[in-house]
Amino acid sequence: MDTMVIECPNCGRKNRVPAAAAGVPQCGHCHQPLPWMAEAGDDDFPDVAERANILVLVDMWATWCGPCRQVSPALEQVARDLAGQVKLVKVDVDKAPKVSERFTIQAVPTLMLIRDGKVVARRAGAAPASALRSWVDDFLRSAA
Repeated sequence: MDTMVIECPNCGRKNRVPAAAAGVPQCGHCHQPLPWMAEAGDDDFPDVAERANILVLVDMWATWCGPCRQVSPALEQVARDLAGQVKLVKVDVDKAPKVSERFTIQAVPTLMLIRDGKVVARRAGAAPASALRSWVDDFLRSAA
């Protein structure tokens, strides 16, 4: 499993965050929730995305897709803003054809919200950070 180095938005310390883990990552220094961002492919998607115990925002994207590159910083901002509540998982459709086929991805970017291993919401196309945040917030409120 891959790990990412994430800077704690609270205290600035750098932390290693695994792509898949039980619980929610917290800063080793100040113990505040960390933004959780990971990449997944055909081999590790179930472990990284479907077994997470928080809401997972899946970004089905491609390197050649301009709108995908535009929406990526907005998705990362949503993950930072909602640290401890949302995990962002990025899936490159060209490197993960089985995941793409399983979810019938016909356009990129396609965004999915997964809770308890099931797709609970889906949308295609890029959107500004405010619209993406509202979409995720609406789901979190309705699920509470």
